[in-house]
Amino acid sequence: MLYARTSPAEKRLLFREQLRSGELLRFPGAFNPLSAKLIERKGFDGVYISGAVLSADLGLPDIGLTTLTEVAGRGQQIARATELPAIIDADTGFGEPMNVARTIQTLEDAGLGGTHIEDQINPKRCGHLDGKAVVDTDTAIKRIRAAVDARRDPNFLIMARTDIRAVDGLPSAIDRAKVLVDAGADAIFPEAMASLEEFAAMRAAVDVPILANMTEFGKSELFSVDQLRDVGINIVIWPVSLLRMAMGAADRALDTLLVEGHLTSRLGEMQHRAELYDLIDYASYNHFDASVFNFHLEH
Repeated sequence: MLYARTSPAEKRLLFREQLRSGELLRFPGAFNPLSAKLIERKGFDGVYISGAVLSADLGLPDIGLTTLTEVAGRGQQIARATELPAIIDADTGFGEPMNVARTIQTLEDAGLGGTHIEDQINPKRCGHLDGKAVVDTDTAIKRIRAAVDARRDPNFLIMARTDIRAVDGLPSAIDRAKVLVDAGADAIFPEAMASLEEFAAMRAAVDVPILANMTEFGKSELFSVDQLRDVGINIVIWPVSLLRMAMGAADRALDTLLVEGHLTSRLGEMQHRAELYDLIDYASYNHFDASVFNFHLEH
């Protein structure tokens, strides 16, 4: 009912314990609070909140147009809807190192479990597109150091994302990852790895958790959970998958409306009203008023 009973501090502590276990943690991307509830119900380990999804939700491309206020606000809405920890994409930190510091404290206050800061230049672009450019090593280090210095809860996870693999190759990505760990990064997000062997090489190079991005239609093959576990990956995300599935279904439904004039043929594909009410725990709101849930729904 209402929001999560687990406090943000407790979520972060439990998340850190999960990471120390060495088990691969599965973080599907939530595109709204309701999808976060579904991710929790299905038994996943956490929720990922993608910058690309937040941009798309506003009808914008993923090129750094969203603001810290927009990202933190949506992140809070999603994070508080679930007992699971939530990792949010903070792009390049929304500015210079002082802005990165403010970003970290704002995301802490919003109840997130952690975030990642990347080393692209502004305006940035999706990590699986061509034509990316990255900042120099000194600038990348300053972003991570500012994030670590600003953090108040030591369990808030600060992850460094590097996009340099697609620009200068794997050896440069490994070198960049090492210096970002030395700068204080708790984990590494090596974007657009080309093979399992590249993930394994990154795993061998650094002694912190590593995240694998299994986004569709990108540079990386869609490896299975078992494959990623076997090479020592600690977190896997599917950042845009649920949004893609939902928008694909919406597109087909609108076509059906145009052709048939109704959606009777699509009823079997829909979440039933009873399933929705169960997911949002409609009945529990009778705690406030017994007339709230005084009806019966047929499945």
